[in-house]
Amino acid sequence: SELHQYFTDLSKNKLNIVYKPQNITVIPKFVSGTVIEILSKNDNDDKLSQITEKLNLSKILERNISVLSGGELQRVAIAAAYLKNGDVYLFDEPSSFLDVSERINMAKLVRTLSSENKTVIIVEHDLAILDYLSDYVSILYGEPGAYGIVSHPQGVRVGINIYLNGYIKDENVRFREVPILFHEHPPQESLYGFGDTIYSYEDINISLGNFNLKVTGSEIHSGEIFGILGANGIGKTTFINSIFDSTMKNKERIEFENEGEEFKINVSLKPQYIKIDGDYPVSDIISNIRLSSHLSQSYKKRLINNLNLENIRERKIPELSGGELQRVAIAQCLSKEADIFILDEPSAFLDIEMRLQVAQLIRKSLEELKKAGFVVEHDIITQDFIADSILVFEGIPGLKGRASAPQSLRDGFNLFLKMMGITFRRDSATKRPRVNKLNSKKDNFQKSINEYYYIPK
Repeated sequence: SELHQYFTDLSKNKLNIVYKPQNITVIPKFVSGTVIEILSKNDNDDKLSQITEKLNLSKILERNISVLSGGELQRVAIAAAYLKNGDVYLFDEPSSFLDVSERINMAKLVRTLSSENKTVIIVEHDLAILDYLSDYVSILYGEPGAYGIVSHPQGVRVGINIYLNGYIKDENVRFREVPILFHEHPPQESLYGFGDTIYSYEDINISLGNFNLKVTGSEIHSGEIFGILGANGIGKTTFINSIFDSTMKNKERIEFENEGEEFKINVSLKPQYIKIDGDYPVSDIISNIRLSSHLSQSYKKRLINNLNLENIRERKIPELSGGELQRVAIAQCLSKEADIFILDEPSAFLDIEMRLQVAQLIRKSLEELKKAGFVVEHDIITQDFIADSILVFEGIPGLKGRASAPQSLRDGFNLFLKMMGITFRRDSATKRPRVNKLNSKKDNFQKSINEYYYIPK
C-alpha cells in the first residue's frame, strides 16, 4: 500500500515531520521569547512577513509568548509549523480558540502547503472547516479509551456524510445507530417557551483603557439562550462582565437594581480557559452531581450519561485530556443552582459527535430548568444547535466593539456572516452546512438575496 512506502521512508529518517500540537496552552512552558524571535528561528524560506500578514500576527510580534491569549497562541503555533521545512505536516485541532474569520484564514493558508507537494494531515472537529480544508477524509471509530479503528480514505464530501450516517458501506461497518441530522431552516422556539424577564438593561457605553464597547439594550428571559458571535478581542467577555457588573472568574453571585428593586442572581460560569484545582478523581464530581437536591433524578442522569463521565470516573483531574476536562467543566457548570448560565466556547477540544451532544444537552437543560444562558461559540454549526437568538459583535479587535440587540437566528447569522464575507450551502444528502468557495456562483447568489446560512424562506 501507499503507507508501506511512507513507513519505510519514516523508519530510514528520510521524512521531515512537522507537528502542531493539540494542547497549545503548554507551549509557553517549553518556549520563551517574543513572537518575532520564535518565528524568525523557523523562517527558512523568508516567508515570515507573508505568513504574519495572512494570520494577522503583525500587531503581536513584539509581545512575549507567555502573555498571549489562546487564539494568539494558536496562530503563532500554526505560523511556526508552516514556516518549517517539512515533508509531512501534522496539524492537531488548528481551529481551537480561533474565531470564524481566523479559522477561514488558517484553512486557506494550510491548504497552500498541498500545492507545494507536501503531505498535510489534519485532526479537526469543526465540520465546516474540515470540509473546507480536506481533499480526503479517514474516519476513526471505536470505543474511547479502549480502541480505535481507521477507515479507508474517502473523498471529503462522501467521508463526512458517511461519518454522519454512521455506516461505512465498503467495509460493512455500522458505528452509530442513529444518523446525525441537520435543519435547513431555523428551529422553532424553545419547547418550554420563554418565561419572565430576569433582567433588562439599557444602551450602555463601556470604556476599558483604549478599548470602547457600545451595547444595545435588551432583556434576558428565563428559558432563553443567547448565542454570542464575534471576532476575538472585540468585547464578548467584556460585555458579559460589564452587564452584570461582575468579573466572572472571581465572582459568581451578583447583585443589581432593576426598576427600583434589588435582585440577587446566581451565575454559573464555564470559562474559556479551564482550570480545576485538586488531585481528586472524576467520581467525586459525579457524586456531587448525584447529591444535588435542586436537580431531578432524570436531569442528573442525563447530565452524567450525555457527557460520558462514567467512562472517566477513575481518572484524576490532572490526568484528563482537553476534551475530558471540557466535559467535566460543562457538567459542573450545568449542575450548579443558578439563574443564568454562561458557557464560553463549550465545544473546544470536543469531537464532532460530542459537540452536537453537548449542544443538545445545553438546550434541553436550560429549557427544563427555565433558566437563561449565554453561549460564546465560534463553531457556527454548534451555535446553530444551541441558541434561540444571536448577539452579534462587530468592530476592531482591541480598539472598539459594538454589540447589537439579540436577533433571530436567521437575521443574526446573516449579519455575522455578511461581516465575514462567508456563505454556506446545504449538502444535498445530509443538509449539513458547507462553506461556499469565495465568489463562486452559489456564493454570489446567496449574497445577492442576503441568505448566508439557512436556505431561502
